[in-house]
Amino acid sequence: MNNLKLITSGQRFAFCSVSSSPLRKEANDAAEMVSQLLFGEPLKVVQIHENWIEIETYFDAYSGWMDIKHALAISEKEMRIWLNQLRYAPISSWTLSTPWGNQMLFPASFVGEDSFHIGTYLFTLQTKVDNVRKSPFELALSYLNSPYLWGGKSISGTDCSGLVQSVFRIYGINLPRDAYQQEETGSNVEFDQHKEDDLAFFSNAQRKIIHVGIIGKSNQIIHASGRVRIDTLRREGIWNEDQQLITHNLHSIKRLS
Repeated sequence: MNNLKLITSGQRFAFCSVSSSPLRKEANDAAEMVSQLLFGEPLKVVQIHENWIEIETYFDAYSGWMDIKHALAISEKEMRIWLNQLRYAPISSWTLSTPWGNQMLFPASFVGEDSFHIGTYLFTLQTKVDNVRKSPFELALSYLNSPYLWGGKSISGTDCSGLVQSVFRIYGINLPRDAYQQEETGSNVEFDQHKEDDLAFFSNAQRKIIHVGIIGKSNQIIHASGRVRIDTLRREGIWNEDQQLITHNLHSIKRLS
């Protein structure tokens, strides 16, 4: 087993070494979870405070505090190498062989080829890559009925923008973390012109973006609300058949390609 390179003062780069790690607003276990880090995610280390590190995610510049035991240090050169070879785990449950034993991977985790290194650590995927090309909406179906979790980004719990970010990351598109940031991407689409894989955004009474979902065929929309579910998109917003009401008010529709 490799000697684990723990994060110490002056360390600038690291990666998430566990299946998922909560990213918290403050440096304590009771603080709000603002997002979630997945295995292999490249991180910039901002500072250390006792058993916590403040980090910034490499791809979406999201900041917060994580348990220092959930990350391992790598050098700047090792970070560049990792950034050049990483890809995203597709929808499926994978087992990863690590220097410290086997662990599960969530979809959208950061991986390499069947065997790959992050720094000096060797990892081996126990499941072959699924190269079937699916649309974002089809990919999102694998999250169906996952529970809603504020700040979550995995099939064990996700919020609305975490679902969208993870699915499009698997598809090869890196989106910002929060719904209001995602709404600033892409091009505007009129309701009558929407198609599968467009993003629908929803707002509160103050027109603040508070929700997002992925549009499917026949006015379906998949989104995380209580759980990841499929509802109907109308001009007014999301029609929830179970509750027989509009649960979210439509703000805009965006197309990413």
